[in-house]
Amino acid sequence: MNHAPTLYLTCGLPGSGKTTLAERIEQEVPALRLTADEWLHQLYPGISTSEAEAGPFRGRVERLQWPTAVRALELGCDVVLDWGVWARAERDIYRTGAREVGARVVLCLLDPPVDELWSRLSRRNMDRPFGAFEITKAELLRWSKLFERPTADELALYDRWKVD
Repeated sequence: MNHAPTLYLTCGLPGSGKTTLAERIEQEVPALRLTADEWLHQLYPGISTSEAEAGPFRGRVERLQWPTAVRALELGCDVVLDWGVWARAERDIYRTGAREVGARVVLCLLDPPVDELWSRLSRRNMDRPFGAFEITKAELLRWSKLFERPTADELALYDRWKVD
């Protein structure tokens, strides 16, 4: 292989288009796509949104997916993590870990306004595809306050994926 493998991090709130973009990257690049929500639904059928958020389940899945991602990168495979990575500290860990194995890192920031997110989530809630959680407006508003948007200095640490 004559290019460094790439870790694509999808960064954004629910409804921002992370999974749609991750699926596109998976096909176009191609890349191994690791979507935590899909694994949560497979491993814990009937899991609720609050259990996925507050319980130990998401952490367990991500602790399985991250070493898988690192190993794939070591083998030269591109990887897309469809996790949201809302906190800079998380993004720093994954960026550093990927670079330690010689991978480049692309941050895919999806950041539509909250009104647009709620419009998308309302439609998705009516006919949820597999792997999607029902999300209330109150949850979205609470999460929007927790989301640490990447700053210009942080964005400078990443390659970027053009999000249409």
